[in-house]
Amino acid sequence: MRRRIFCLAAAALLLLSGCRPAPDTPEEEVPLPSEETEIAPEEVSLLPERFSLLYQPDQPLDPITCPDGMQQTVASLICEGLFRLNGALEPEPCLCERYTADEAHLTYTFTLRAGVVFSDGAPLTAADAKAALERARTSARYGARLRNVASLSAAGDTLTVTLSAPDGRFPSLLDIPISRAGEEANIPLGTGPYLFAREESGAYLVASETWRQSGERPVERIFLEEAADGDAALYRFTSRDVQLITADLTGASPVSVTGDVRYQDAPTTVMQYLLCNTRRQPLDSASLRRALGLGINRGYLVSALLSGHGDSASAPVSPVSALYPRQLEESYSAAAFSAALAECGYVSERTLALLVNRENPFKVSAAEHLARTFTSAGVPTEAVILPWEEYTAALEAGNFDLCYSEVKLAANWDLSALLSSAGTLNYGGWADEETDRLLSAYAAASDPTGAMQVLCTHLRSCAPILPICFKRVSVLTWPDVVTLSAPTAAEPFFDLSNCAIRLREG
Repeated sequence: MRRRIFCLAAAALLLLSGCRPAPDTPEEEVPLPSEETEIAPEEVSLLPERFSLLYQPDQPLDPITCPDGMQQTVASLICEGLFRLNGALEPEPCLCERYTADEAHLTYTFTLRAGVVFSDGAPLTAADAKAALERARTSARYGARLRNVASLSAAGDTLTVTLSAPDGRFPSLLDIPISRAGEEANIPLGTGPYLFAREESGAYLVASETWRQSGERPVERIFLEEAADGDAALYRFTSRDVQLITADLTGASPVSVTGDVRYQDAPTTVMQYLLCNTRRQPLDSASLRRALGLGINRGYLVSALLSGHGDSASAPVSPVSALYPRQLEESYSAAAFSAALAECGYVSERTLALLVNRENPFKVSAAEHLARTFTSAGVPTEAVILPWEEYTAALEAGNFDLCYSEVKLAANWDLSALLSSAGTLNYGGWADEETDRLLSAYAAASDPTGAMQVLCTHLRSCAPILPICFKRVSVLTWPDVVTLSAPTAAEPFFDLSNCAIRLREG
């Protein structure tokens, strides 16, 4: 899809340090040069002589410690993980050839793919994987998802991971890139399709001769254009010095980019939802919470207020996942909302406070829309818009009735931090033995799809949170230059062999 004027999110634009939404219509196909395709002279003149990405030379390219955004995109072309998350947010084997798990889902044994080497020719070993995961356990990016790892051991091409709690979907957490330290500080050695190089004229990525899929790359060399900050990065893109950036188009501080820009969206695990303070009247009533859930027009919020960069969801699992319980979806109906309110016997005694942070105009608009909807239906609600520090303080103190919230879930869809009695993100004070039991049952289930359906059925009945949508991250490119196939949030070049890049000859 092309847009002549684009609204980007600069602070969360993550051109250099930050990331996180999708039209239902497919992307336009970009014709590639062929004997049958005649290219207009003006079109040829817009093609770059070389393909370039953004790069911060003063920041690491180590995929475990580098900033989000374009630095991470560059790193994803250098390093690979044991698994990769595909467009359905499901793990696909990469450096791992096969794995086994015990019946309790506490011990996993991973066998590495044979013949894989780093860009310096050294073979990949289980010790390399172990060392990378040990570093990841203490990192800001991956520490939370690996909190249940009790121990790791390596022998030859076999890596064994022991968990402190069952997790039937643990492989979905292992898209963590595996790297080794290189000769140059902050520049890793990886097993990926490209390796980092530097000449007097600047830094670049060059196709690695040791990659196991050698030859399946759209260009031999990717140049790295330096940018010191977000403004410089944006200038580099608008001036066509670089041809691809990633952005959260529903983040904070929007700026304009003019030009015939193309974007493709990729799903994320970032959920937006309405949090209910279950310790505070009248939100201590499950029937009222369920009724409010019927009052959320999710399709409108995503299409109109989030500009289509998301997937509406009635359950706390992304709709792109096979685990999403579609049979539990609730369509918006003003009549059903009114009927549910009447049935629960709600009588207004005060105006409800709907908390939202000021920094994100998209969230503010969504919260204000919900406040108007609830008020019109007979539930007086006011959007309380606070700066981040005051917002988090009110959240932690329980000084709210409802809260327009956002959380980045792990791809194993473990909801315990959000909904268990002792959950670190359970700001609504939800404490329910059955929820705790079902969370544990899902974690240990041999049939996670069935277990998730049972869990979501229970959550719909008690409604401690009201899911709204899952956001999408956007990959922006200049048209007729880059054609991406199935980009993902972590890897814009996910299907590298089917990516195409057109350059001007000469």
